[in-house]
Amino acid sequence: MGGNLGCHRSLPADPGDMRQRGRKFSATCSFAHVSAHNPERLNVNAASEEELMTLPGVTRAVARAIVEHRARIGGFRKVEDVALVSGIGAAKLQLIKPEICVSSRRHNNNNDPRKEREPEHRSSVTRSWTPSSHPNSPIACSELHLPPGGPAHMASERPEVQPPPCARHGKPVVRVATWDLQRCSSDKANNPGVKEVVCRTLLERDIKLLAVQDLADQQALDKFCSELNQPTLSSVCNWNGPRGVWKCAASGKPTGESSIGSEYSGFLWDSSAGIQLKEAVVLESAAANGNGNDAQPKAYLGHFYIGSSELTVVNVHLKPPSAPKQQNGRSHKSDEPKAQKLSPGVQETLRGVKNVLVVGGFGLPPDSAQFEPLKKEKLSALVPSSINTNISTKTPQGSSCLDNIWASRSIKKLYTGYCSVVREGLTNPWIPDNWSWGGVASEHCPIVAEFFTGCTNEKPMKEPMKEPLLNGSSSVAVVERDDITPKHER
Repeated sequence: MGGNLGCHRSLPADPGDMRQRGRKFSATCSFAHVSAHNPERLNVNAASEEELMTLPGVTRAVARAIVEHRARIGGFRKVEDVALVSGIGAAKLQLIKPEICVSSRRHNNNNDPRKEREPEHRSSVTRSWTPSSHPNSPIACSELHLPPGGPAHMASERPEVQPPPCARHGKPVVRVATWDLQRCSSDKANNPGVKEVVCRTLLERDIKLLAVQDLADQQALDKFCSELNQPTLSSVCNWNGPRGVWKCAASGKPTGESSIGSEYSGFLWDSSAGIQLKEAVVLESAAANGNGNDAQPKAYLGHFYIGSSELTVVNVHLKPPSAPKQQNGRSHKSDEPKAQKLSPGVQETLRGVKNVLVVGGFGLPPDSAQFEPLKKEKLSALVPSSINTNISTKTPQGSSCLDNIWASRSIKKLYTGYCSVVREGLTNPWIPDNWSWGGVASEHCPIVAEFFTGCTNEKPMKEPMKEPLLNGSSSVAVVERDDITPKHER
């Protein structure tokens, strides 16, 4: 599980059993940030969000506030300084004070996001593995090492999913998806619950090409790719459907910056489905403005061959507008929330390039005015504003539409009409959920769209194809496909 598991504190026998006293470490904890003087205490100057969430009363939002405040001030000098973090205060500090310590020395520099940045001379990092000759063998599955004190088996349940058709109307199809994995580090990807949710979702939904946003480091995708090719989790080992041969690519340069650290984007694809990556580049954007705000996020562009077709995928991650600052209980017009915009490089890429998908997190619903540049280039959103794309254990049906897949007019000719916002199978008993267990792998749902591949010489269809857009298990809207047969355009 990537870390020193010699600490005598361990997970409860049942992650759902919260009756035991003391802090319970999540499966993502490396245990490297526990105080060397007192193994009972957590070093708040080095602990990750997941580790901070093991403290009593510390939710994910509070853990994130601690990390952001720590980065802003350069580290806490004394335990009492933690009270200055938004969401802590004096009362909560007294609750967690016996559990924490501060240290200016980082016990594991490899977890420092500032140390994770590699030289920016590479545009992408691509890795692949040779699958095990017997991926379902007991030897492959016995390589899993859970933290001591945890359950011997993964007690999770996967949804019953009907095998998707490999062809529609006699034509082969491929499913493309986008998924914001929400600050996914190597530690998070090593969590067996997160790993199971991601890998089983890809296999169950027959996703062959996945665009990923919000990676905390470039190695996170390696964990999923390795699990798909050489499974160690019993639920992945026992998958009876096609397994594929998976490859991944991560942006060598950061595609975004925040007070927490650099953010990367990536792609994960099944090469056995005839998918090849021609090239992947980071589209440069304007530098940060003079008021100290972060630079405009950069898109990660991938040129793929899918069978005899070409596809350009523009992977973007625009953060939603922040809440306006208030003074004397009133917000000023100058402080009104402003959403991040697509970089000019994306708009330039859309001109003259056919078969384009712009995918990822857009921060706002598709009917927002900031997406007029996409509409001018004849792109249309496959997920309407009425469909929510976020999820949590408290709001399983979501509350906003921030993620999407925008398709160019030429790729819409290959669109089968199938689009789904996946909501089932996104939780796992080993994923922390604030001061509990059974959380979601990400607060963003994966979005899956299906397209025809290859050429056809058939005549155009007289009637447009209509299929429901699936939001979880219910059909809630109708999406129309252009009444033109697919054409391969190089």
